[in-house]
Amino acid sequence: MSKVKKVIVVFTLFIAFLSIKNDTFAQVDSAVVPVDSAKVAAHGEVVPAAHHEGSEAKEEGFNITSFIFHHISDSHFFTLWGHGEHGLTLHLPVILWTNNGLVTFNSSAFKFNDDGKVLVEQNGQRFAIAHNKIYYANPVADAHGSYVSHELVDGEEKVTNARPIDFSITKNVFSMLLSIVVLIIIFTTIASSYKKRAGKAPKGLQSFLEPIIIFVRDDIARPNLGHKYAAFMPYLLSVFFFIWLNNILGLVPFFPGGANVTGNIALTVVLAACTFLIVTFKGNKYYWGHILNPPVPWWLKPLMIPVEIFGIFTKPIALAIRLFANITAGHILVMSLLCLIFIFNSLWIAPASIFFAVFIGLIEFLVAFIQAFIFTILSALFIGMAVEDHH
Repeated sequence: MSKVKKVIVVFTLFIAFLSIKNDTFAQVDSAVVPVDSAKVAAHGEVVPAAHHEGSEAKEEGFNITSFIFHHISDSHFFTLWGHGEHGLTLHLPVILWTNNGLVTFNSSAFKFNDDGKVLVEQNGQRFAIAHNKIYYANPVADAHGSYVSHELVDGEEKVTNARPIDFSITKNVFSMLLSIVVLIIIFTTIASSYKKRAGKAPKGLQSFLEPIIIFVRDDIARPNLGHKYAAFMPYLLSVFFFIWLNNILGLVPFFPGGANVTGNIALTVVLAACTFLIVTFKGNKYYWGHILNPPVPWWLKPLMIPVEIFGIFTKPIALAIRLFANITAGHILVMSLLCLIFIFNSLWIAPASIFFAVFIGLIEFLVAFIQAFIFTILSALFIGMAVEDHH
């Protein structure tokens, strides 16, 4: 396993180098190379910039950053195959709460635009989409044809238009709802099987998932929660299978997979908040007593009490960031390896690129399980610390 980690580290550093230095490999058309003041001709003679008036801008190299973040970010449609208008696309509904009430329409109205240049008029209001976010459109377009305004904030260009409250069914929302429906069907079926086959050997789907359920019970819940484990098993099972299923769906490159659900910080924050609420409201007097009146000398209490209170919030923050960062990093690494083909603009690199992308992709299936396990066992640990009896 150490060798695998070394390979991953080496290729991660390699990709990081390429992402910084990708202009080195970008092909440039010698006929359209821009100049500022003077240009050196092929035979060494200096050619004034005036001789190049009217020439086009340099052809940009492959932008690995925008390509990767486009594929791991949320979207208002699923691409089944092809690209844009030349492919088959499943457009998802847009649901907005605006100044004039509820507005709904299909995301196809934006015509695959994502830079604010397409207007959609609904209920007497005009909307434009930029960077996968929907804004109220300006009355007129700017010099670039965009109906949204941009402003540099800390060196980064941001849209300043007001936004309606967005309840749209995006890729992430669709995948999350799909996983919920799948889990409800699976576990109601298994629960029914347990009732009908009480005292008998498991069969079918029940026999497939029972070892995993027992694993969560015996290796996660019982060691951390003791005799109180049964009360928290529904939550631990739900969060384990929800994270695991969405991790797997995120690795499937075709519909209904491909959405980066657990790589979305908003979702991981909500899951961590659920653990935080259980810990907060189920914590007993000994748990709160250890926080508000820690068993240390009196002169250390002014220091330890703020530290203990701060620790209440750092635990769920660590839960949220750990899951988000690990899943997102895996997707970025796989996409970076595939991008080597376009960075070098050569088919000779394709075999190595695809081999390592598939290799890391297979490891990601293991990571999908490990991250679900880690989130669940840490949640059980935090809950166990809160409900532990005083000894």
